[in-house]
Amino acid sequence: MAPFFRHPIFNNPRLKQRYPKPAFKPSRPQHRRLDQSMMIRNQTHVSAALATHLLSNKQDFNVVFSPLSIQVALSVLSAGCKGETLDQLLAFLKVDTTDDLNSLYSDLVSSVLADGSPSGGPKLSSVNAIWVGENFSLKPCFKQVVDTVYRAACKQVDFQKAEEVADEVNSWAKEQTHDLIKEVITDKQVTDDTMLILTNAIYFKGTWRQQFETSLTEEGDFHLLNGNKVKVPFMTNYENQFVHEYDDFKVLGLPYSQGPDKRKFTMYFYLSDAKDGLPSLIKKIGSIPNFFDHHIPREKVRVGEFFIPKFKIEFGFEASDMLKKLGLKLPFEFGSRITEIVDSPNLYVSSVIHKSVVEVNEEGTEAAAVTVVTLGTGCPRRKIMIKDWVDFVADHPFLFVIREDVTGVVLFMGQVIHPS
Repeated sequence: MAPFFRHPIFNNPRLKQRYPKPAFKPSRPQHRRLDQSMMIRNQTHVSAALATHLLSNKQDFNVVFSPLSIQVALSVLSAGCKGETLDQLLAFLKVDTTDDLNSLYSDLVSSVLADGSPSGGPKLSSVNAIWVGENFSLKPCFKQVVDTVYRAACKQVDFQKAEEVADEVNSWAKEQTHDLIKEVITDKQVTDDTMLILTNAIYFKGTWRQQFETSLTEEGDFHLLNGNKVKVPFMTNYENQFVHEYDDFKVLGLPYSQGPDKRKFTMYFYLSDAKDGLPSLIKKIGSIPNFFDHHIPREKVRVGEFFIPKFKIEFGFEASDMLKKLGLKLPFEFGSRITEIVDSPNLYVSSVIHKSVVEVNEEGTEAAAVTVVTLGTGCPRRKIMIKDWVDFVADHPFLFVIREDVTGVVLFMGQVIHPS
């Protein structure tokens, strides 16, 4: 029998017309878009890296921040970069292309960050905005992305009027965070070199599925890392709780009331067994892959002693140094680094300012975060095992996470060192 490609059937002229010989072309490597679950898992890795660095360097401070807000702001920035600067941003955010980032944000807005309050779930929002110098216009490709994907409101301003610009940004932040964050930037942070400001604001307000009775709240001792004690109000109830014990720490999950959709928001409390064990617990977050996925209480258990402190904390910081130490350096360097936003040869990131607030009480949780990325020209400046009964008594420093459990998206993280 003749080889297949020499078979008589292929020598028939009529058949050649009906079944032409396929053309062979060299194959090209094609980018395979990451699926949402993989991108969210990668995003959580970034969140864990940010938390490990920030919390380990702020061991004596109450901290709250939104890794999601910081990553959204950097995603917007990525749309204005190309070349090695873009490559470094994508590597830091653990995605392959800007299309992945845009797809992820679009999915998050529709599946995670949609407001659930009309149907009885948490009130949620994520909003972006851009202020650009009055003598510049956004490049068409960048403007298309921020208009269609990030839905950022854009406005031209005179950055020489620093006080007016700062007031406008702060008014925007106050509105988007429902008065939780009244000031995120000062007029001194708007310099002569400022050409553009990118912002993201995230807001969350949820009520506990099992609320705490205010009549049961009572004063108790909270043990500080230095060995001292302070009196703070502790909440309690007599219901079974989502708690799991590990070798040297426990995890409590307090679910929020949900609407008819499939989302499940929960606040997790990570409490070390040792009164001074928080620093070692933070190290586990950075060293154990997928720490949060693998340390989630799945079943309710009976609890003996059960006390959670009420607290409200506010924390702000300049994130540039942290991002540089974690490997994101090129966007902060002087030169042709950020070329696709406006026509300017020397645009660079001059600051990344982040501010967050969280309040936990008998009804639930209210939290907000704002990230402000300022871009300027000129040279960079120096910056000023389950038991039958489990106790869960958060009377010493602990870590907390607000998370959407179906997707695994982390909205807020922080540590409580001193609740009062």
